[in-house]
Amino acid sequence: MMTDLSKIDVLPPEVRTRLEELKQILHTAEDSKLIGIAAYEAPTEELLTDAILSLYLGKNVLLKGPTGSGKTKLAEHVSAVFHLPMHSVNCSTDLDAEALLGFKTLTHDEQGRSQIAFIPGPIMKAMTKGHMLYIDEINMAKPETLPLINGVLDHRRSITNPFTGEVITAHPNFRVVAAINEGYIGTVPLNEALKNRFVTVEVPYLQGELLFQLLKSRSMLRDDKLLRTFVQLSADLLSLIEMGQLPDEAGSIRALLDACDLAAYIPPMRAVTRAIADKLEDERERAAVMNIAETLL
Repeated sequence: MMTDLSKIDVLPPEVRTRLEELKQILHTAEDSKLIGIAAYEAPTEELLTDAILSLYLGKNVLLKGPTGSGKTKLAEHVSAVFHLPMHSVNCSTDLDAEALLGFKTLTHDEQGRSQIAFIPGPIMKAMTKGHMLYIDEINMAKPETLPLINGVLDHRRSITNPFTGEVITAHPNFRVVAAINEGYIGTVPLNEALKNRFVTVEVPYLQGELLFQLLKSRSMLRDDKLLRTFVQLSADLLSLIEMGQLPDEAGSIRALLDACDLAAYIPPMRAVTRAIADKLEDERERAAVMNIAETLL
């Protein structure tokens, strides 16, 4: 998936040149399917520019923001900008070395003889092929799991495969993006050693005219007046989130898009109920969302 670099106005010439060079790399058909789509709408030009420049410089980038703010979309966007296939790791408490690095399995050669083969995981694939690694919800992983890849994330850019004993050094094009949702159930604070291996980019919710354009282009709702009402609903919900009266997920752009899609076919109040309010566990929070909606819709 190619992307138009002319839309990124402030990149230095040497960065543009490098990105154009990366476009010339031929990937297999399978790997090409992993290249993201440049569809992220940045709240500020600086956010996207800083993420791209950091990756150009070989830094690991940590995307920090509330759920539904577009962190994964941003990761896919920079995958497209760099023309690099993106291998994803979705962290959870069950994440282990095999899920990160790969595993051994029994296979058979052409003569039917049994043999043990190592099947590389997302980290090994991204390192050896010079692709992008995306670690989603990195603070959901158990604290004892992530130190396995400390060497991958620092100047060494290498790891000893615990299953084969082989030392793997990353291809020069290898890049790492991670995402974090802070303060959610099941998350743990990142230790300082891991934090220090990243450049942090804050990813806030989209608002105002940019949000309107996003909803207009991506939702099934075609009523501009109603779309602008949903933009105002988002702003009002974010005000309550900032005051601590609603959780971050109440402001999710993903949920707002769902509400707009539903509102193309069912009454807007019912759409807000299904897409936003009913996702909240606290009855008072659900009532707060519906009270705001009633004043607008």
